[in-house]
Order: sequence, then structure tokens, then C-alpha cells
Amino acid sequence: MGGTATLNQAWTAGEMKAILRGPDPSLRRMPELNWGKRHMARLAFFRFVAWGGSIAIACAAFAAFADSTDTAKPVPKGNPALGKKIFSVKCVPCHKADGSGGVKLTGNPTPNWRDAKRMADPKHDDAYLRDCITNGKPKSGMPTWSKQGVKPADIENLIAYIRTFSAGKK
Repeated sequence: MGGTATLNQAWTAGEMKAILRGPDPSLRRMPELNWGKRHMARLAFFRFVAWGGSIAIACAAFAAFADSTDTAKPVPKGNPALGKKIFSVKCVPCHKADGSGGVKLTGNPTPNWRDAKRMADPKHDDAYLRDCITNGKPKSGMPTWSKQGVKPADIENLIAYIRTFSAGKK
């Protein structure tokens, strides 16, 4: 660093030394830079503010991420109102309008979706219902609705409506 140094050159050359131990003696030889105690205090203060702001932003981002990954309340994918329309046409003959199930024409029982304990069981999650509706259960007489024109979005709507039968009854 020759006789004339810019502030950026001085910053990179001796900033940390200056903040931790005071100005570098080689920088004192540059008369155009005022490396007094007041200047050093300002540098230290701005460095502190910059780090504090960075930490605050990181904490806020982590908190937002933690809130977005909360698995306590799964967000339903479908629309229960649209699912009710499909349910009343395709599902009521076997599962009843109130979702209480019963015995179907094949002699096999259909599930009671009003039973909150059954519906809270992890093995009866949305993936299980999706599989039953999409692929059917031939032994029990459950049809394969995906082969009969029920689209994936409609299946999500049906699952959302089925979940309303046991909602709030836990």
C-alpha cells in the first residue's frame, strides 16, 4: 500500500487488527486516513450492528421455517364442499349419507367414518384413503374409482369431505 490508500484498501488491510488491537502502525503513516479512537469506535459499532442484523434475520428465517414444517395440523389438500357433491352421487349407496357405514350388498361391512378414534389411527391416514378410492378393495366390493373417471383432484376432495365426519369429535 503506497503513500495514498483508499478507505476500502485500508479497511481490508487492517480493519480486524484495528478493531481488536487498535490501528495498524503501517496505516498510521497515511495522513489522509483518520484512524483515531472515534473512527475505530464507529467501525466497531457498525460491525456490531451488521452482525446483529444478520443474526436477527437468520433467527426470523429459522422461526418461519419451523412454523412451516409443523406437522401437528396437516393442511387438507381438497375442498370438502366439492367432495360432498361427489360423495352424494358415488359413495352414499354403500357408506350412507352421514358416513356411518354399515353392511353393503356384498355382505361386507363398510367403515364408520364418524368414529374419531378410528379416523385418528395413523394407518387410516389420507394415503390409506387415497389408495382405497384410487385402487379399490376388490375383496370388500370397493370399486376402483380412478378407472371409473374419478380424477385425482376429485379424490382429494372426497378425502377432505370424509375427514369432516370425524372432525371435532376426538
